[in-house]
Amino acid sequence: MKKTITVLAALFLSCCGMQAQDGKSANLTFQRPRLVVGIVIDQMRWDYLYRYQQRYTEGGFKRLLNQGYSFENTRIPYIPSVTAIGHTCIYTGSVPTIHGIAGNNFYKDGKKVYCTTDKTVTPVGTKSESGQMSPRNLWVTTISDEMKLATNGRSKVVGVSLKDRASILPAGHTPDGAFWFDDETGNFVTSTYYMDKLPAWVTRFNRERHAEKYLSEKWQTIYPKDSYIESTADNTEYEDGIKAGEKALLPLDLPSLYKKYGYEIIRKTPFGNSITFDMARAAIEGEHLGEDDDVDLLAVSCSSTDYIGHQVGPNAVEIEDTYLRLDRSIADFLNYLDEKVGKGNYLVFLTADHGAMNNARFLQDRRIPAGAWSNSEVADRLNARLSETFPGCGKIVSEVMNYQVFFDIARIRQLHLDYDRIKQCVVDELLTDSSVHYACDMNKVMTATIPDDVKRRIINGYCHGRSGDVQIVLKPGFYAHSMKGTDHGAWTPYDTHIPLIFMGWGVSHGSTTELTEMTDITPTIAALLHVQAPSGCVGKPLLP
Repeated sequence: MKKTITVLAALFLSCCGMQAQDGKSANLTFQRPRLVVGIVIDQMRWDYLYRYQQRYTEGGFKRLLNQGYSFENTRIPYIPSVTAIGHTCIYTGSVPTIHGIAGNNFYKDGKKVYCTTDKTVTPVGTKSESGQMSPRNLWVTTISDEMKLATNGRSKVVGVSLKDRASILPAGHTPDGAFWFDDETGNFVTSTYYMDKLPAWVTRFNRERHAEKYLSEKWQTIYPKDSYIESTADNTEYEDGIKAGEKALLPLDLPSLYKKYGYEIIRKTPFGNSITFDMARAAIEGEHLGEDDDVDLLAVSCSSTDYIGHQVGPNAVEIEDTYLRLDRSIADFLNYLDEKVGKGNYLVFLTADHGAMNNARFLQDRRIPAGAWSNSEVADRLNARLSETFPGCGKIVSEVMNYQVFFDIARIRQLHLDYDRIKQCVVDELLTDSSVHYACDMNKVMTATIPDDVKRRIINGYCHGRSGDVQIVLKPGFYAHSMKGTDHGAWTPYDTHIPLIFMGWGVSHGSTTELTEMTDITPTIAALLHVQAPSGCVGKPLLP
């Protein structure tokens, strides 16, 4: 009897202890890092993490892999896989059908628009139209916005990139600033959507003339050129020059090219990434990011990898050298964060907005099916076919873009034409093209004989009123691009398999090959920070 009473008493005390412990746990104050840094490498295929690894430093990509958590099978869940949508998806956890950014260019109210153009704002830091930009075409919040809301505006948010869209869309609706590079002045600029004049730290940075310094020397390879065994020979038929008429050959005489073409040359050199990280450091210093207990966010996008990739393709010496230099820039930047913010005080993630296909001629030379496809030629052919079926209709296909067919809806209505019949005529004509794998009327996509994996990406990428009403899916290895350089935009792994690594605050080392998606990045950050997921988020948290 005594033994039974003793056991019951122990159980009672245990329960009381558990309740007290639970109560204590419930009252614990959650913590946040001081700074979240997003690094998006434009056009970085997943395999670049490993392709050049033998020459990567210990502090760049290797450090991220060795100290962070790598999601080795991260895919993009929509098409077209392009820059504006990718950056938007990363920071919203959403897809075009919800967030509204349907491409780098899309249609709005029947007119073609650039994703961030806003004629209601005025350039700041330049007189160029490149400053007339804002996030007003974005329908949902970003993780940046949600951090602002969660801290009653105390969190600071800054976006930095050469490309306006890669700075503006990640920074969201409510940042302290979004800054991008202006080719006319060589400055980082913004618009009156954000502020009436540049902050003193940006003005000071611009006065240092970083672009001119980088363009004052030749682009030489880090190592002897003949040791770049992961690349084809330099200046092959697969490559375009930095400008029409220029050879795709290293070393590149940047001083003379700068004199000839101006500041825009820096975009197609590795030093565009260098100046981006310079600006990122200046933003941390100037905005005092990571200096208090209210978590801040810095969105950094490296765009030169995309410009160079389009020019020379994935197998060029220029790409290999660019990634070796980028690795060193990342290592230097992570070391800077260690010193400025402190190890364990910041969370960093690295990913890409899309990948890229191997050059079509490069594939053909290796007996792999591939080819180029012309948007304008296809549009002309479709209009010719429609003129035969609907005499006198004129040009009712406005454009083929984003692997979609856009129609002149106003003209179709004016002529009282059968829109469903027009779309079916276009689909039938497209399916006679040997480069086309699938084509479908978006109103009938659910019943189209298209694999579910591809169909889901089509549906996620379709934004009513902004996307074309007929979707085109080319066969793997085919793209709407010339036979030099490369492009992206398809559903295939080379375009949609991207790197994703989290490192730092709250992250343990590890990796997984389980399928994850780009839409999962933002809800993971939201869960770690204990803030609400953005208003259009459809992803899931990846880390416990």
